[in-house]
Amino acid sequence: MANFTSILNHILGVVFIIIIMSVAYAYLKPHQLHKRRLFSTLMLKLSYLFYLLVLCLIVYFSALVKGGLDKVFYGIEFFAFLLVLFVPTIGIFARKLGYFSKKREGYNYFFTVVNLVSVLAILLMYFI
Repeated sequence: MANFTSILNHILGVVFIIIIMSVAYAYLKPHQLHKRRLFSTLMLKLSYLFYLLVLCLIVYFSALVKGGLDKVFYGIEFFAFLLVLFVPTIGIFARKLGYFSKKREGYNYFFTVVNLVSVLAILLMYFI
């Protein structure tokens, strides 16, 4: 039988994933889309939520199942992980800047691809 702290860590990990996904959903509001950029906005928001879910699950499994992030992502992979951790989030926050208002549709498609490539990179680094 597993000890109490191990079970508590797993329960808290799942609770934190649910909280993070809820906050992200509340911030992004994927049910409210722009009238002119309907498809690109939907793709950006859904790809970011998918990226965030995969990221949370990989961090959860790395920390609680495989013994820690430093054992799963070591050396240059850790710096690649940090890059993949921050770039999509910066992209989702920067979309509200006035500089991108005229180029928003291209911006949305670009960061949709960035989010999907980030998911692929995280999965490759975790499983290989």
